[in-house]
Amino acid sequence: MNALTLAAGRLEDQAEEAAVAEQYIDDPGLWALEKLGTHLWSKQVQIAESVRDHRQTAVQSCHGVGKSFLAAQLVAWWLDIHPPGEARVVTTAPTGDQVKAILWSEINGAFAKAESRGRPFLGRINETDWKLGKRLIAFGRKPSDYNPHAFQGIHAKYVLVILDEACGINKQFWTAARAIATGEHCRILAVGNPDDPGTEFARVCSGGRWNTIKISAFDTPNFTGEEVPDELREMLVSHAYVEEMRLEYGEESPTYISKVLGEFPLDAEDGVVRLSKVRACCRPRDVPWAPEQLVPVELGVDLGAGGDETCIRERRGVVVGREWRFRERDPKRTAARIVEAINESQAEVVKVDAIGIGWGMVGMLQEKQSQGLHRAHVVGVNVSESSTRPDRFKNLRSQIWWEIGRQLSEDQAWDMSGLEESDRERLVSQLTAPKYTTDSAGRTVVEPKDETKKRIGRSPDNADALLLAFYSAGVPRMRWLP
Repeated sequence: MNALTLAAGRLEDQAEEAAVAEQYIDDPGLWALEKLGTHLWSKQVQIAESVRDHRQTAVQSCHGVGKSFLAAQLVAWWLDIHPPGEARVVTTAPTGDQVKAILWSEINGAFAKAESRGRPFLGRINETDWKLGKRLIAFGRKPSDYNPHAFQGIHAKYVLVILDEACGINKQFWTAARAIATGEHCRILAVGNPDDPGTEFARVCSGGRWNTIKISAFDTPNFTGEEVPDELREMLVSHAYVEEMRLEYGEESPTYISKVLGEFPLDAEDGVVRLSKVRACCRPRDVPWAPEQLVPVELGVDLGAGGDETCIRERRGVVVGREWRFRERDPKRTAARIVEAINESQAEVVKVDAIGIGWGMVGMLQEKQSQGLHRAHVVGVNVSESSTRPDRFKNLRSQIWWEIGRQLSEDQAWDMSGLEESDRERLVSQLTAPKYTTDSAGRTVVEPKDETKKRIGRSPDNADALLLAFYSAGVPRMRWLP
């Protein structure tokens, strides 16, 4: 074989490689399949092609569609299709766990898979950094790790910014993202559950310059019948999950609307507690409360009746604390369970819904206190009684829901950040359920509990217990968010 033949062969190989590279730029789905052996389903392909074609893409989606998985594939695709060293990727999410344990765990997985298939990516990778030589070409950080102005030092021809769990990212970081993605070939991808209508994510998804993609559970392969590999189908949102969400929260709840339908719930004009305000009542976990802000320790008790659960909620100063839930028909056993919660929490005051069977329970708990079985002061609260401000509220229930539920949310004066997601979602759904009107005297009237139960298909017992926990003459008014 002569030199001319070898040269021609090399040119042919180079031409073939260039054609494949061009194809991978145009077809990210093909790239994922051939490079990683990964099947992207139709909505994932639509998102990838939007990043290819549009400078700004926003994806509002239900749970369980592979948002973070796809974002990780796009990080690798972006760095792989552009000339080495000319592309940069910046990712962020509201918390360190979301950066490291979710998105960058998937990025590391993609890196390892390419290597195992004999088609390794350039560079080396660790938990949240991807380097090419000594150059940092991709990294993930949570907002508290850096000042948004530090973004301004990032320059490259091809910059991709990924805002994961975008509903929880403050506006200043959206501004910083736009500042480094100004070039013609730069891209921003924002993905997340549409939980909060008061966020910057909600604003960009409402239309305008962003290409917005919406994904409902009912758009996914397990509902549409789209053909996908079995291992992928098992990872996607299921019929069982959707039914569980419907039964747990109700189809009108903000949780169902967001996490199943992939839509932003709205602040109801006649809702007592506004969704956008109560969603904001989550202090950053790395900013601790001072000890004096974690007292008093008090419990609210909403007694179960007619098959409903008894709910006990703890408040520790401004922090929404633990919950105890159970069903007991025997009042003595119910009292014993409440005493257990009192002693476990070391609560100083316990406030019990005293309507109906409640007065008897108040007496039993007071008797147990006199016997030395617990040390808490027990208070009966009858919400059907007159308000302490009869010119403003029809009854005490209306006053409690307005001055505690609505006002503490408006003032961001209670903190739900320490709750498990399912607990927080249950509270948010119940807090935003009751509606209000005004009577002929101009007073606020919150609908009776039975009306709320009839409308949403469940009793807001968890929320009522929470309001009782915070019910006192000296409710703290501490604003801690900008």
